Amino acid sequence: MEEKNSSLTHKISKIISDFFNPLVSLFIFFIYMSIQSYTLKDSLVYFLPILLLIMLPVIIWLVWNVKTGRYTNMDVSNRVQRKTLYIFIAVCVLAYILFNYLKNGYVDFIMLFILILLFALQISNLYIKSSMHTAFNVFVAALFFSLNWKLGILWLGIAALVGITRIILKRHTIKEVFMGAGIAFLISFIYLYCNIQFQH
Repeated sequence: MEEKNSSLTHKISKIISDFFNPLVSLFIFFIYMSIQSYTLKDSLVYFLPILLLIMLPVIIWLVWNVKTGRYTNMDVSNRVQRKTLYIFIAVCVLAYILFNYLKNGYVDFIMLFILILLFALQISNLYIKSSMHTAFNVFVAALFFSLNWKLGILWLGIAALVGITRIILKRHTIKEVFMGAGIAFLISFIYLYCNIQFQH
């Protein structure tokens, strides 16, 4: 019976962990933000470049690297394999920031902080394999918080749940989950502080 329970816990953890991966969590936020802030046409104009320049290339990169055996899995749990993933995502985010700046004349604030978070995780990866799932979900909680505090707190609960699933699935140790959360909390705090300053 205990084995069945542990197998069920493992299955549920895998579903939660797979669903709330960084790309899906960010995708949900951008959809919500688009609905809240833009008309349907403006949403498409804002969201399509993010989809084409960041999300799709990252998905293709992950699938290709798993298929060719360069990455062990889609989570890229291996610390050495992670280096190239961070670099690739950062290049995609930089490409989008540049595209958006040339097209609209401003630096996308959210993407700038995603880039900062990526660099912080890359630096931490030299010493400890911080949980990217946890870090990004904590940051997504901050993004939601800036628009709707209730959703922000709800997503923080999701981030905690994701952190627990990463430990259950043995993808990360408790230390690695806390490290990812700690980095994200620091960057999220700076993001929210800057966000408040710019609104005043």
